[in-house]
Amino acid sequence: TRINMSVSDEIREMLQKAAARDQVPEATKATRLLEIGLELEEDQIWNEIAEKRDIKKTRFVSHSQAWK
Repeated sequence: TRINMSVSDEIREMLQKAAARDQVPEATKATRLLEIGLELEEDQIWNEIAEKRDIKKTRFVSHSQAWK
């Protein structure tokens, strides 16, 4: 799937330099950076869920019990 994006000159320059450094096309580098950003977003969401569950008097379950 193609996504048409407009980026600032500064972002374009940084993307060009990163792609050249890694010897990959700019589109490949942009895709990888987008994947990393989405993974970070996902981690933040999971962290928010975990923080809501991390309360006093929480009953902990052992790893072996949890996977039965």
